[in-house]
Amino acid sequence: QVQLVESGGGLVQAGGSLRLSCAASGRTVSSTPMGWFRQAPGKEREFVAGISIIGANTLYVDSVKGRFTISRDNAKNTVFLQMNSLKPEDTAVYYCAAARTVTSVSLPVTRATDYNYWGQGTQVTVSS
Repeated sequence: QVQLVESGGGLVQAGGSLRLSCAASGRTVSSTPMGWFRQAPGKEREFVAGISIIGANTLYVDSVKGRFTISRDNAKNTVFLQMNSLKPEDTAVYYCAAARTVTSVSLPVTRATDYNYWGQGTQVTVSS
């Protein structure tokens, strides 16, 4: 059974940093397209960052480029999202996701419909 367990969310002042962790079981992150999504109140779920299997290539939504970094620790089978220079508009529930079927080994997966496994979500709140 695939399970994704997230941690690291919380309340932070604008300009601060948080690191989200996604510990995976039943799936090897180094052979799985992984991604982070977020959903703010009243908004649709939005792709934030993705990391590919081959080359660990990354892709980010424009609004977080230069501030967020997705990475993985294969030994720990964990994916991270380092979030720096946080803004109030980053406030959302953040979800870790893993794909069941691989559509690309070298490109990050950006479509939510391509992801099959989801974490429970972790709240990130950025205050002004």
